[in-house]
Amino acid sequence: MNRLSLILLKIVRWSGWPLLLITLLFPFSGYIIDGRYGLNRLMNEKSALTLHRMLHLPFFVLLLAHSLPAAYLALQRRGWIRPRARS
Repeated sequence: MNRLSLILLKIVRWSGWPLLLITLLFPFSGYIIDGRYGLNRLMNEKSALTLHRMLHLPFFVLLLAHSLPAAYLALQRRGWIRPRARS
């Protein structure tokens, strides 16, 4: 495995955990806003809406940071992209 592949693999692994957390916070904050399942007792609607809106940018940044290197490594593993030569 060349150096680029190792760096991309580390990016995929490290971006996965915060992405999982933010992905779980999205519906959680949405249920708080909606008041379903009694979750509105944890936080008021205005704070939950602020949290929900603040999650958009980190979500998309982490989604790109996780999925683009993962897709590149998957295409490389399938043989559709040749591994880069060592420099």
